Formats: sequence, structure tokens, C-alpha cells
Amino acid sequence: MLKAILSISGKPGLYKLVSQGKNMLIVESLVDKKRFPAYGNEKIISLGDIAMYTDTEDIPLQTVLLAMKTKENGAVVAMDLKKATTDELYSYLEAVLPTFDRDRVHLSDIKKLISWYNLLVKNDMTNFEEAPAEESKEENAE
Repeated sequence: MLKAILSISGKPGLYKLVSQGKNMLIVESLVDKKRFPAYGNEKIISLGDIAMYTDTEDIPLQTVLLAMKTKENGAVVAMDLKKATTDELYSYLEAVLPTFDRDRVHLSDIKKLISWYNLLVKNDMTNFEEAPAEESKEENAE
């Protein structure tokens, strides 16, 4: 599921991959459900390709989102990101991912992680345990 959810640099929120054209992707915003083309010159990354830095090895975003889902019992994170202090944000991530690398994971990364998680929960896209075999089939089709 995370392979079909995209982050587009310079655009807020997350986008669902709807279709592929010759030199573009058709994406749908998870915020307002509007569809538009995303071109190759934009930095587009699938959530399935993102990992979080830890003290040992990088942990896939899927694993972090799964830990957040478990901690929040499938609900959105109740924290107000605009009013949350630095300590509150780092404490939250430490509760979810105790070994995260404090030097390489920035405050903006934690805010983005929480906002992405909340957006996925609000859109009922919480199946973070999807089998990788299905995802690799999609990659081969490209």
C-alpha cells in the first residue's frame, strides 16, 4: 500500500498514485481528493522507499508507521504539531522508535512523520503490513 502513496517535494500532504502516463503520473491528493499530473522534474518519492535513521540501521517507514498505529490503537496522534514543544516531539518518537538517531532525525522530520500518519489514518489507509511480493509486481510493470 505504501508504494502507491507518494510525497511530492514542494507540495504539502500525500498523494495516491492513480495512473501513469508517458512522462507523468496522475496523482490524487489525500487532503482534498483533487487529481492532477505530477511530472518527472518534480521530486516524487514513494512512502515505501523511505526509511528512518536509527543508531544501528535504517528502519523502513512501514515499520515506524506500524509502531505508531500500535501505540495509538489505530487512532490519529492527538498532539497539536503547531503547539508541541521540541521535547514533546522527541519524546513521542522515542516512545515509537527508541533507537532513532538524534543527530540525523530533525524536528521537521518528526512533524512530517506524525502529519503523514494522521493523514493516512483519516483516509483509512492503515494496512501497513502489506506483503512486499505484491509491491514488487507493481515495480516490474513500470
